[in-house]
Amino acid sequence: MIKLVKIPDEIYPMYRSDVIFNGYKWDPQVGDHNTVSDYVLVMDQKTADYLDEQAEKLSEETMNLEETVLTKPDLIKKLGLPRKIQKALLKIKNYSREDNIRLMRFDFHPTTTGWMVSEVNSDVPGGYAEGSILPEIACKYLPNVQPHHNLGNELLKAFIQKVPENGHIGLVYATSYSDDRQVMQFFGDLLKKNNRFAHYLAPDHLTWTGSGVSSLLTPGINLAAILRFFPLEWLITLPHKAYWQNYFTSGVASCNHPITITTQSKRLPLIWDKLNVPTDTWKKLLPKTVDPRMAKGIKGNWIYKPALGRVGEAISIKKAITEKEYKKILKAVKRNPKYWVAQEMFDSLPLPTQENTEMHLCVGVFTVNGKRAGFYGRICPYPRIDANAKDIPILILKE
Repeated sequence: MIKLVKIPDEIYPMYRSDVIFNGYKWDPQVGDHNTVSDYVLVMDQKTADYLDEQAEKLSEETMNLEETVLTKPDLIKKLGLPRKIQKALLKIKNYSREDNIRLMRFDFHPTTTGWMVSEVNSDVPGGYAEGSILPEIACKYLPNVQPHHNLGNELLKAFIQKVPENGHIGLVYATSYSDDRQVMQFFGDLLKKNNRFAHYLAPDHLTWTGSGVSSLLTPGINLAAILRFFPLEWLITLPHKAYWQNYFTSGVASCNHPITITTQSKRLPLIWDKLNVPTDTWKKLLPKTVDPRMAKGIKGNWIYKPALGRVGEAISIKKAITEKEYKKILKAVKRNPKYWVAQEMFDSLPLPTQENTEMHLCVGVFTVNGKRAGFYGRICPYPRIDANAKDIPILILKE
C-alpha cells in the first residue's frame, strides 16, 4: 500500500520553513519552481520491507559486478566512460570492499506491472537530509505515521567504524554550489556531534603523500577518510592530473571509491552476462537495456539514456520534454551511440492527489555497505523524475 497524503494548507508554510531551516534544504527552488512538496508518501511496513530486501540484493550484485569488471579491461571500454577514467581504473590494484564505505541509492518506481528500478545512483547519490531529517520533520505534522531508517545515522555508523574518535574526515564537494554544501553540512554536523572533525574541501584541496592524504587548508593533519560528493566525470576536468588520479590509487577509506563509476554507467547491462556474476535481481527489476544501435531492430517502446546521465537529464521520454529537446537527444545518440543506451520504457503508475491530479513517484532506496539505510522520495507531474521533481518524505503507516 502506498498513497499520497497532503499536508494541510494552513500548516504547510510552517512545514516548509521547518524543512528549510532545520532540514538543510537551503535551496528549495529550481528557478521559480518550489521543490518542497506539500505531500508526503505513506506506505505500509510490508511494502517498505520489500523495497529494502530488493535493494540489499541489488547492492550485493552491484558490488560483485564492479569488482569483477575491474579485472576485464576490454569490457571497461564498453561502459561509455571517458578515456581518462578508463586508464585510471586500470591502475587500481589495492581495492578492498572492506576498507571502504559503500553508499548506493536504487530508484524504484511503481508501474502497471509492479515495482521496477530505473537505475542505481552508484557514484555520488544525493538525498542525505531528505533520507534522514525530512521524514522526522513531516511526522510532526501528520498523525499515525513514523519514519523509516535514517540514512545519516547509518552512514555515520560506517564512518565511525573506520575513523577513531577525534579523527579527521574530508568532505569533498563542488564548493560553488549551495545545494552541494547543504548536503555536506548536514553530514559534517553529524560528525561533529560524534567527536569527528569534518573538513569541507574542493577536490583539488587534497595533498597526497606516501604517508596518507591531508588538506591544503590544514596542512599536517592526515585525513582518516574521504566522503566524495563530486561526480567522478567532473573530477577529471581538473587542470592537473595530480589533483584527481590519487583518488583511484590511495589506500585511504573512501565513500565512494572511484570503482563505483563502473556501475554508475547505464551501459553496465550490456556486459554483465560476460562477467559471470549472478544478476537475477537486476534482471527482474530493470527494464530491458540494449545498445542504441540494436534497438531499431527490436520491437518495443524504447527510450534513450546517456551512460553517465544524472538527475533524469537527457532521457527521451516524449511526455516529459519538448519536441526540440527530443530531436536534440536523437541527434546525440546517432552521433555517439557508444555513450548511450536504449531502454524499454515501463508504464509509470501515477498516484492520485487530493486536487484530482496525478503524480509520478520515485522511491530512492539507500544501502550502506549493502544494508538497508533509508528512503528518499520525489514526485513529478510527468513520468520523468528530473531536476524539477519535488522532494517528498516517505513515512511508514503505524500498525
